[in-house]
Amino acid sequence: MELVLRDIIKSFDEKEVLRGANFTFEKGKIYGLLGRNGAGKTTLFNCISGEMEQEQGSIHLLCQGQETPLAYDQIGYAYATPVLPEFLTGYEFIKFFIDINKKRMQHVYTVEEYATMVGLELPDLDRLIKGYSHGMKNKLQMLCLLIAKQPILLLDEPLTSLDVVAAHEMKQMLLGMKQDHIIILSTHILQLAQDLCDEIVLLHQGELSDVHEDQHSKDFEERVIALLQE
Repeated sequence: MELVLRDIIKSFDEKEVLRGANFTFEKGKIYGLLGRNGAGKTTLFNCISGEMEQEQGSIHLLCQGQETPLAYDQIGYAYATPVLPEFLTGYEFIKFFIDINKKRMQHVYTVEEYATMVGLELPDLDRLIKGYSHGMKNKLQMLCLLIAKQPILLLDEPLTSLDVVAAHEMKQMLLGMKQDHIIILSTHILQLAQDLCDEIVLLHQGELSDVHEDQHSKDFEERVIALLQE
């Protein structure tokens, strides 16, 4: 399975943010999407997810040589600022999310088991999500991806609000999930991308390109910075 982007163009007023972006993302890999502030990473995610419509270009899945339009329910999206029903308790929300996704789930765990997977404390399940910290909300939205198992996962700065232990747990979870997914992780932390991702993709001047150099070489950081300064 591949996610294929062809000639994506997206503008806001007079500013062209995406200028014919092309790329093919493959199943079984975690891609680190890097770019300067305002480069259009979130705009790209919104176009892929269908929350925003591009002016030109196409986005589709390629499976066994056959192209199919990308459906909204094939995409899991973890936002930089989690969007959750804050009037529910953690328990109520997880239970609701399990119920609406049961048909696609191969194995259904209990609410408590799912909470433990992402490091949520069990007493916190009885609290309103409104009172959760940003990190706890982030864990909750990452849990949604774990439950729903959509084939394409878009992660917009997913680990920046987590403590060291929780971030490590999330990394291990993503590494365990990547075999069955296309995972694109937007981040401004190069070290995170190097540690976690199989490939580094730059969004610069409205276009996408991969970095061919060994991402663990000593001069990789300098090379990436040089590319983004061009």
